[in-house]
Amino acid sequence: MTQKTVLNEVHRQAGARMVDFGGWDMPVNYGSQIEEHHAVRRDCGMFDVSHMCAVDVVGADAKAFLRKLVANNVDKLKLPGKALYSAMLNDAGGVVDDLIIYYLSDTTYRVVINAGTATKDLAWMEARRKDWGMDLTITERRDGNDPLGMIAVQGPNAKAKVWQVLPQVKAATENLGPFFGVQVGDYFVATTGYTGEEGFEIALPAGEAADLWRQLHAAGVAQCGLGARDTLRLEAGMNLYGNDMDETVSPLDAGLAWTVDLKSERDFVGKAALVANGQKAQFLGLVLLDKGVLRGHQKVTTAHGDGEITSGTFSPTLQQSIALARLPLGVAIGDTVDVEIRDKRLQAKVVKPVFARNGKAVV
Repeated sequence: MTQKTVLNEVHRQAGARMVDFGGWDMPVNYGSQIEEHHAVRRDCGMFDVSHMCAVDVVGADAKAFLRKLVANNVDKLKLPGKALYSAMLNDAGGVVDDLIIYYLSDTTYRVVINAGTATKDLAWMEARRKDWGMDLTITERRDGNDPLGMIAVQGPNAKAKVWQVLPQVKAATENLGPFFGVQVGDYFVATTGYTGEEGFEIALPAGEAADLWRQLHAAGVAQCGLGARDTLRLEAGMNLYGNDMDETVSPLDAGLAWTVDLKSERDFVGKAALVANGQKAQFLGLVLLDKGVLRGHQKVTTAHGDGEITSGTFSPTLQQSIALARLPLGVAIGDTVDVEIRDKRLQAKVVKPVFARNGKAVV
């Protein structure tokens, strides 16, 4: 059965084109995906991210639990509200899911996991809690007695628009650094996002989400769907679970080595496999030099062996086709490689996998 977010009726009333996204009825666009993309890069737009699953991890062993559960090190989190991007791994070192952890105290954390993997993730987390005999509770906040809605407002004017609509959050958020969150009344406002632009991700009581969405739209914030969200995240070089990594892929081979702490003595699920196997491939960007469109699973031929595109699209900001790809270790930024598209070999340039941020192209 297809699931619906608390904003589903708002999307339908606005005439959004709806699609099944991992079992969720979600808006792909409200008319023009390209215009929605440009709105976020040039002004501001908003996304319904209520399908994402916030999970509260609370208890005496919360910190010890997360130290063992994820590849990054929650010991880095010293200031209340600070967030950490990481991944849960399986014993073979594959990515169970990528997630964001917000530190509220040594006994209280909020973890945001992906929509399509939420059931699997929660079962995995609960099984590890039992295995380790730890004292904590794992409470998902997407359903149940106290559900949350989530709205991401992104773009160079996003913060100003949020403060216009929610003046009560300005004092607590105007000096908030990147990757932080703060509770303001019933609102949890975080400087995180998935577009490469500034803005806020706002979690709030589910019953208030529709009103906030309408108020933001009335203030000039563009309604944006999954189509623009995907082109924006790809331009920003951000991974998508299921495309760029999954349970068969090591974070070291998915451009996520920066989220893995192998230096401390701390042990975590999958560490032994990462140490034993090391990095076998690298994660880089491609810009197509010929005419065509790069897509996932296209074969990439290089002087050092073959690779594969994991995510590809036409970039509205660059006006060129771009991709993220897993390539052999010998490939270097600046190299020219061949991509097989419809039985043709087209040339692409290897670049650092960030194509656009802060409103403009960076390659």
